[in-house]
Amino acid sequence: MRTLPPLSAIRVFEAAARHQNFTNAAEELGMTQAAVSYQIKLLERWLEAPLFLRERGRVALLDTAVPLATKATAAFDLLSDAVARMREADDSQLTISSYGTFSNRWLAMRLGNFQLNQANLAVRLDVNDGLADFARDDVDVAIRIGRGGWPGLHNQFLMRVHYAPMASPEFIAAHGPLDTPQRIMASHLLSPDDRWWINWSAHHGITDTKPLPSVRLDSQMIEGSAAIAGQGIAILDPALWADELADGRLVQLGKAIYGRTSVWIVCPELQRNQPKIKMFRDWLIEEAENHPMHAIIRLDPDDPRREVDSGR
Repeated sequence: MRTLPPLSAIRVFEAAARHQNFTNAAEELGMTQAAVSYQIKLLERWLEAPLFLRERGRVALLDTAVPLATKATAAFDLLSDAVARMREADDSQLTISSYGTFSNRWLAMRLGNFQLNQANLAVRLDVNDGLADFARDDVDVAIRIGRGGWPGLHNQFLMRVHYAPMASPEFIAAHGPLDTPQRIMASHLLSPDDRWWINWSAHHGITDTKPLPSVRLDSQMIEGSAAIAGQGIAILDPALWADELADGRLVQLGKAIYGRTSVWIVCPELQRNQPKIKMFRDWLIEEAENHPMHAIIRLDPDDPRREVDSGR
């Protein structure tokens, strides 16, 4: 265990020793001359030895104090260099935490363009369905799904969550027609106990139709892949499967409905205007605004058209 005097006193002593003047040291440190004098006296009492010769309003560093002043300056130089390097490293890397489906279906295919336009910024994506703890985890900004309003965090709305049944053209040809909610719910549903299915069927007033036995999958990403392969009907967020809908690999069955949850960009409140975070946030919002489904996904989360709850 190190035995050291108060570091605040060492800091004042180092500045006073360099300047050989308490007034100049006070100006550098943003203190009063009286406060500098007090800290020097505190250090002298701790060391039980004088540090400066005081005479006629002037001070001079004693020879016996020169080694301490030299070592203190060297130590603060090393500390200053370490802090500068750490800040430089911090400014040169952006760590993003994002949940799996959004990362795989939306963010990953766009993130490279962001990094290419920021040549001096290294980007790291941490895919994790758990909530990032900004006080513990090495994370700058996170993508969360929920209703916003997380205490202590700056919450920026990105897009609404909405969902609809989808299947491949081959599945529809083999198991159709699937032109009513009742026929959809009575068919082969992927993950039929998913709450999105429960909400969608309730929205259409269906309470007694039992789907055929099917497979239970653990993510929207896997369910969408299974639907493309003709394994059943998945309930998916159209914004995350826009390419597959556009090229015909998936067909949307019926109207999508909104959930009460949305996708948010969050970061610690005090870091909201940090340049790299603001740059990423502005870019991500612009990407959402350029999405083909802009009018749907950028609908305000408090809009009265919000219909049922979701949580996926």
